Amino acid sequence: MAKGRALRPPSSDNRTNVTNPPTMSSSDSPTDPALAPAAPRSLIRDPRAAPVIGSDDHLPAIPAERLQPDALRARFAPTLRAHADVELEVESDDGDTVWMPEFVGDGQRLVERPLRQAAVLIPLVRRPEGLTVLMTRRTDHLNDHAGQVSFPGGRTDPEDADAIATALREAHEEVGIAPAEVEVIGTLPTYTTVTAYEVTPVVGLLDPPRSLALDAFEVAEVFEVPLAFLMNPANHRRHAVVFQDLSRRFISMPWGVDPAGEAYFIWGATAAMLRNLYGFLARR
Repeated sequence: MAKGRALRPPSSDNRTNVTNPPTMSSSDSPTDPALAPAAPRSLIRDPRAAPVIGSDDHLPAIPAERLQPDALRARFAPTLRAHADVELEVESDDGDTVWMPEFVGDGQRLVERPLRQAAVLIPLVRRPEGLTVLMTRRTDHLNDHAGQVSFPGGRTDPEDADAIATALREAHEEVGIAPAEVEVIGTLPTYTTVTAYEVTPVVGLLDPPRSLALDAFEVAEVFEVPLAFLMNPANHRRHAVVFQDLSRRFISMPWGVDPAGEAYFIWGATAAMLRNLYGFLARR
């Protein structure tokens, strides 16, 4: 497998539920009893070991011309005027005006509390060889989702004007991308996690960051994955696992080589949001 473009910290219907919530910032961590889960945060302890039951190589990859910045701007333009919810109304070429995401959440929630709002940024970096998706790997010492791959993001603060403001603020706090560097082109429908967060994925274009300032407590590294790789279903693997007589299914997109010599294992909510991105771009 190809080496990843890794940027390490400076020394200073058909809709489906999957398991594994997206990352929240360290400010969401659990000194506040109201945030403490009533059960384990993930029912899947070792996702790499979960049996692969298939891939989607029968589905077409998104053509290269649809992955260009101008094409993405045009495709996402209606989402800036629409509410990203379970259904996103976007007119398609075949006259079908309703697009429904394949994945809407993790499944049954593990905590009993009202849904809280959150957002993540899906940063699309303009590279000469094509767009890449900037992702983070969480530090290994964290109590929640240690070592897992995620997007920059977290819960909405009272001062955030909307989900876009949340995503931009969190990206700045976690990896040092300034809001002014990001051209927000749209949003995807919300995704509900087992920990009762309703997460809005925000999609943005940016030039390669001149420098990054990682939150050393939470982020071990950032790396970039070619968007074309992620938008090819031949690289999407489906897994199934049984836990306490409960069957769980999730999707993964292993890619590249991490510092431990293994593939970056993109799975759970992160992979589900990328799969929804694929479905949105494929619906033309």
